[in-house]
Amino acid sequence: MFYFLVAPYLVYHGLLIAAAAVPAIFLMIKVYRSDKLEHESSHMIWELIKAGVFSALIALVEERVLSVILDLTVPYESPLYNIILYFGIVAFAEESSKYLMMKRKTWNNIEFNCQYDGVVYAVFVSLGFALWENISYVMMYGFGTAIIRAVTAIPGHACFGVFMGIFYGIAKKYDYRGRSSASRTMRIVAVVAPALLHGAYDYIATMEAQDGNWFFLGFVAMMFLITYILVGRTAKADRPIIR
Repeated sequence: MFYFLVAPYLVYHGLLIAAAAVPAIFLMIKVYRSDKLEHESSHMIWELIKAGVFSALIALVEERVLSVILDLTVPYESPLYNIILYFGIVAFAEESSKYLMMKRKTWNNIEFNCQYDGVVYAVFVSLGFALWENISYVMMYGFGTAIIRAVTAIPGHACFGVFMGIFYGIAKKYDYRGRSSASRTMRIVAVVAPALLHGAYDYIATMEAQDGNWFFLGFVAMMFLITYILVGRTAKADRPIIR
C-alpha cells in the first residue's frame, strides 16, 4: 500500500531528474567522442564529473558570502550592482571553482598529454557543475525549467568550458616546453575568458528579461555557433604535447 502511495511521487521526481540530466549527458558524450587521438579513462571522466559537482557547492558558498557583502556596500538600484553581481561574483565564483577543481585533478596527471584534453577536462567539469545545478533548479521549479535550461544554461556551461579548456590546453603545452611565464598567463586567461563570457550571458539574460529576449537569444545562438566551430577545429588540430 505504501508503495502505491509513493510511486507517483517517485516517478515524477525521477522524470524531473532525467529531464535535468539528459542534456548534460548528451553534451558529455559529444565532446568525449570528438577526442580523436586518445580517449580519457573512465576513471578520469568520473573524477571530473564529481569535481564539477563539488565545484558547484564551493561556488554556492562563495556567491552567498560575496552577495551579502555586495548588498551591504552597493545600493540595489545602482546599475553597478548587477555588473558586480554577474561579472564579479556569480561568473568569477563559478568559473574559478571549476578551474581549481579541474586543475587539482588533471594538471599533474599523466593522461594530460594532448592539447585537446584541456577542452575535454573543462567541459566535463562544467557539465558536472551544470548537472548538479540543473537538478536543483528542476526539483524546485519543474519541467518548464528543465526545457529552458536544456537549450540555454547547460549548453552555456559547456561553451564556457570550451573557452576555459582551449587556454588550459595551451597552458599545459607551454608548461611541457618549459615556458612557465606563458603557461601562467594562459592559466589566468583560462579563468578570465569564460568568466567574462559567463558574466555577459547572465547580465544580458537579466536585462533582456525586462524587455524581451531577442537579443539574449541572438547572443546565445552566436556563442553556441562559435563554440561549435572551435570544438571542431581544436579537435582536428589536436597533437600530442611533447616537451
